[in-house]
Amino acid sequence: MRKITILLAFVLSASFFTACKNADNAAKKINKENVDNAKSRDLEIKKGVASISFDKSEFDFGTVNEGDIVETVFKVTNTGKTDLVITNAQATCGCTIPVWPKGAIKPGETGDVQVKFNTNGKPNRQQKTVTLTTNTEAGREMLTIKGMVTPKSK
Repeated sequence: MRKITILLAFVLSASFFTACKNADNAAKKINKENVDNAKSRDLEIKKGVASISFDKSEFDFGTVNEGDIVETVFKVTNTGKTDLVITNAQATCGCTIPVWPKGAIKPGETGDVQVKFNTNGKPNRQQKTVTLTTNTEAGREMLTIKGMVTPKSK
């Protein structure tokens, strides 16, 4: 038992001294560009989260005929103190296509979220939602389009 204890102590001390020998190499591996990027990111974080406001969050397209394509634009304004980034826009179905600004929206600036709804095969009352994934405190924002689609005559 004593031999095992001595052997274990020797292995631990050898690994300790071997690990400490390469400490200078670790300092050489630090990428200065990554450090600078982290500093600027931290400054942005200290400003606070982005904030978003819309000219409208819901659009009623009224009554249209089946087969029509309905379009609207939601004006997005960055009311926060840091850049607003919309990373994704997801509709509730494939009949609704959102197009959003891919770049950052600076504080005080606006961008457009365009939404197209294809009514083909969607008769009667319709309501579709577009979910925006953002860097706001909530993380998700919802836009809604709704209206009545008059069915095609058979």
